[in-house]
Amino acid sequence: MKGWGTTSVLLAAGILLLAGCQETGSKQVRVQPPAAAPTPAAAQPPAVARQPLPLPEHAVSTTAPSRDPRPAIDILVEKVQASFDAGQREEQAGNPAKAAADFDHALDLILKSGFQADSDPRLSKLFDQLGEELHSDELSVAAEGADELAPPAEPAVIDEIADIDLPEGDPVLARKAQNELIGVRHDLPLTVNQSVLQYLSFFSTTRGRAIVEHGLERAGRYSEMIRRVLREEGVPQDLIYLAQAESAFQPRAVSRSGARGIWQFMPFRGEQYDLERSYWVDERSDPEKATRAAARHMRDLYAMFGDWYLVMAAYNAGPGTVVKAVQRTGYADFWELQKRQALPKQTQNYVPIILALALVAKDPALYGVQIDPEKPPVAETISLPHAVSLRLAADASGADVDDLQLLNPQLLHGLTPKESGFELRLPAGAAKAFQQNIAQVPEDKWTSWRLHGVTSGETLAEIARQYRVTVAALADANHLDAHATVAAGFLLNVPTPPPAARLVRYRVQRGDTLEGIADRFDVTVEELKRWNHIRGGHVARGARLRIYAGGVSPGTTRGHLAMKSVAEHGSEAASTLEYRVKPGETLYSIARQYQTTVSALRQWNAFLAERDLQAGDVLTIRR
Repeated sequence: MKGWGTTSVLLAAGILLLAGCQETGSKQVRVQPPAAAPTPAAAQPPAVARQPLPLPEHAVSTTAPSRDPRPAIDILVEKVQASFDAGQREEQAGNPAKAAADFDHALDLILKSGFQADSDPRLSKLFDQLGEELHSDELSVAAEGADELAPPAEPAVIDEIADIDLPEGDPVLARKAQNELIGVRHDLPLTVNQSVLQYLSFFSTTRGRAIVEHGLERAGRYSEMIRRVLREEGVPQDLIYLAQAESAFQPRAVSRSGARGIWQFMPFRGEQYDLERSYWVDERSDPEKATRAAARHMRDLYAMFGDWYLVMAAYNAGPGTVVKAVQRTGYADFWELQKRQALPKQTQNYVPIILALALVAKDPALYGVQIDPEKPPVAETISLPHAVSLRLAADASGADVDDLQLLNPQLLHGLTPKESGFELRLPAGAAKAFQQNIAQVPEDKWTSWRLHGVTSGETLAEIARQYRVTVAALADANHLDAHATVAAGFLLNVPTPPPAARLVRYRVQRGDTLEGIADRFDVTVEELKRWNHIRGGHVARGARLRIYAGGVSPGTTRGHLAMKSVAEHGSEAASTLEYRVKPGETLYSIARQYQTTVSALRQWNAFLAERDLQAGDVLTIRR
């Protein structure tokens, strides 16, 4: 799905014209072109019954001389591209501040131009690229910090099928499809024309059938949930086939342009519909949350266009692209826009793909497609008080770690977020075992330790060798004598060392503070300063920080670990105090004052899991 920034959430009064369009079927829906750009007489559409509102006109402010004969949008795109390219060169040269200035300048050119970001496909692409550079949470991971539990991305199906060479439509297949239209139920307008027929013919080939079968089999996991959400949001059930076209129902699908998930959300679009993206999670890969976001987005698009074919085109190319195509041709009809090549090539193919997939999915046998749908997962959720590794969760619950990854595809690094309240999905019946067994692991070891069920004849020495720990450490973690014999079935704590940190490079965003960044990556402010040679209490926007996230950084000593453990979790000998919160204070400011972390304050004060901090609250602080 093509992204469009928060600056173009609304497309001015001209878009309201499209809300009156009729639903696209065999009947064409046309609008009069704006007076400023009249359609040639030979192509002039007949007048419509109602008086249309004018489509938006975008006045561009540029410094280009008036003698430049090129369209203003071409001048703007050239300037933005030049500034973006300059920023990339500075970034590669190791000049983050200069790179940030170039990226900011490119963004300012767009925002001050008068053009909507979606007014031109080239501009829309640049806007997305700038958003990734300036605001992205997608952090680069160094090779030495590779995460074995990081799930691999899968290619998005839409990249494969939207650009293929299509076979000619089969007339026999056309008759089958026409007969099918009479007998199947559908809540989207379905039609069979040459474009749809070509994709029907492709999906009847060996290669095409494999693509369809792969997606429809996986759809079994999610179709019940997707149809429920679409129904709750009041949009057609047949929009489920948009997900088949986009990703073949792969939650970890990533397109060449950076769209992710079953519904292929670009980063900015996901943020617009409240899909969280952080170092730990990407909710664009959360099947249910992304489905609800997609349904609401399509509902919003229908409020703009009033036509489901145009909605699908706008979902793919961005609403501004579709508005401009209507403005340029005078036709608010997808097939006319396709005929006149007024939309990007992929978008011209996009709607026929979805219609063809819908026809195949409604009667697979008719097209030689055989499927054995996967069963919906039977799962239950538990609310976690803080982070846990999926390996430990698997040990404690008896589930397979691969199953946990499949149930929680939004997790990026095999760890749940450190904030309380994350709902981890487990196979049905596993929650009770998890809660019972996880209780024996110290809470501050949930991201590093393991659990091991002793089998008959195993010794502590054998188990220690398996996990590469000492017998003494294994015995100490379980309050055992080093020479003890452990009975089969006994569940041992395994004190594996903390994972090696993954080096990430984080670009400081507007509003970031050192305290906030430290809390987000579960490190201390002092560590941030040490890794990045920062002396003061502030860091410049656009700076690139080195952060060793999710583990122990190189050079960290046992003393550092002990000090951090005391700061975050206290010790048996630690003293405690009570602190009354003053107006205007935050967890960040209090944590900084007492040289601890926000995570520790939340852990020591359980009420913070239920509500935000308020003036007058009394906090327990361990020192």
